[in-house]
Amino acid sequence: MIKFKEKNIQILLVIITVMVTILRFLLNEKGRVSPDSIRYMKFAHVLPEIDNTITPLGYPLSIKIFTFLGTDEFWASKIVGIVAVLFIVFFSWKKNFYSRESTVLVALFSFVSIFAATLSEACILPFVFLFLYVSDQIIKGNLKTRSAVIYLSLSLIALYNIRYSSLFFMGAVGLYGLLFYKRQYGRVFLFSGIISGVYIVLYKLLFIDYFNEDYIKQSLEIGLYPTSKLLKELFEGLSTTFNPFIHMSDPGGGIVNYGIYGLGVLNILIMIFLFTKYKLTNTEFFIIFTSVFGIICSFFIQYFYPVDAIGYRILAPFSFPLWLVYFRKLFQLFDVKVYVIGILSIMSGVFFTWLSKGNYLENRKEVKHFLQSEHLDNVPLQFYLKSMEDLEKMQVAELISTVNSNIEVTFKTSDTLKKTTLTYYKVSQKIKIDKNKYQ
Repeated sequence: MIKFKEKNIQILLVIITVMVTILRFLLNEKGRVSPDSIRYMKFAHVLPEIDNTITPLGYPLSIKIFTFLGTDEFWASKIVGIVAVLFIVFFSWKKNFYSRESTVLVALFSFVSIFAATLSEACILPFVFLFLYVSDQIIKGNLKTRSAVIYLSLSLIALYNIRYSSLFFMGAVGLYGLLFYKRQYGRVFLFSGIISGVYIVLYKLLFIDYFNEDYIKQSLEIGLYPTSKLLKELFEGLSTTFNPFIHMSDPGGGIVNYGIYGLGVLNILIMIFLFTKYKLTNTEFFIIFTSVFGIICSFFIQYFYPVDAIGYRILAPFSFPLWLVYFRKLFQLFDVKVYVIGILSIMSGVFFTWLSKGNYLENRKEVKHFLQSEHLDNVPLQFYLKSMEDLEKMQVAELISTVNSNIEVTFKTSDTLKKTTLTYYKVSQKIKIDKNKYQ
């Protein structure tokens, strides 16, 4: 009877999660897109032509596949997010692999925000889950050496083709295999780490160098940020990432941030306590090992590679596994009461979404009418900006990209003479955008 009731709770929580995910982008004035989203959708639009090497092929390809259903790149990206949620949940139920934990995890507002956004993190999380499942089967001895190496190597390669930061998973797998080489499965992890490392070298030589042989020189820059700045961002990023209810802080500062950071720090301390007090299985240790390794690498790479500040989005592939183990320990202690965390998180998400609501569909209608009237809805576009830091103007470009994804940002003043180059002034004179009051 209890199991029957729990299944009902799970089903209801998943249905609500999907509904809130949809509301999350519909009640956002620009449909939960970002500057990176512009690049992803443009890449998907021009496939099979390779638009850039900054973005791996995996996510744009997944968007492209769903456009065959008759949608544009924006709506296809949202389908990818919804499919990602449902895959994680149903796969976990089918395989009985962290099934209860996954149901609560996808309901956390931070992950709802990721699945609602046009970002590669939404696409990579199901593959992270598959990677963890394959690793679990190897550790338990359910996959023999040859098959184990093949499956694990393929899962790592798939991850890398969605986000380059999956390099850290490869490094963690190789190091884990080296540390536990005497165990039968240790060699599998080591060989898989080596194979995936060889793939990266071939990928660089045959793909990146073919389209942009100066990519590494252009991207690497020593001493980008001071340590004091990075440590502050690490603290804030970890605190919001592991806050189960609110995953963002007020950029303007204020007393509310103390509560947000405080709750996140408290949750991290509880997590550490549970991981050290209660014995970990071999799989749980592996999951924690790879996740912590990924977080550490995400921090240090900022010294020489330009990435966004550490936050819930950047850490999602590595925080996701930690949340699974954390919820496993909580379920062992509190059983079905743990579902309350997911319910409260989704409630806080509904409250925040409504508080900061915009009207994407109305804004889309305005932009679509403008582009059609100017005969710019089906042609390659450029949007002129003086700087990427000009967020208000950047948001207009982001909104336009949801209607015509074949758009790129330009910083050349001479481009503004072209009819197909839009500026904030040109657009704002002809359309009215419904904005939320809580930027």
